[in-house]
Amino acid sequence: MEPTDEFKGITGNLMAFKKEVADAQKVTFAGLPGVCTPFAELFSYAIRDKESVFITKVDCKSARKLEMTPQGMQLTDEADPRADVLAILGGLSLPKSNLGVEDIEKLKDQVLKDGGKMIGLCYMSMFQEVGWDKKLDFDCIIDGYLTGKILR
Repeated sequence: MEPTDEFKGITGNLMAFKKEVADAQKVTFAGLPGVCTPFAELFSYAIRDKESVFITKVDCKSARKLEMTPQGMQLTDEADPRADVLAILGGLSLPKSNLGVEDIEKLKDQVLKDGGKMIGLCYMSMFQEVGWDKKLDFDCIIDGYLTGKILR
């Protein structure tokens, strides 16, 4: 995959995602609990006018709605994971997830509606590091880079 657009910062990251899912009514995020959940909450906030769902790893039975509450986007009731967009979060590519390409392909078949798209959401080229960018048929990968410094 070749870069087509660039963005800066968290807002740019969220707006790139929002643009990619503009035509969708429902987005299902799949990721590791704890590590990926806050990212799903953040991205779902950017598209809070759409229905959002979070799946733990690739377990469709774990599907929960992501809904706006007074505290922000939160996991709530059980949900149907079928969606127009499947957003694979980078944590699933970590060795500790014990998941492979076959698991993601199976999830894609279970979650995506006809004509839907699969998006990768990662930081620091996580999917490229493990070769998933070449092994999975992502419609796009939104890859952010974090840099920082400590000031004293």
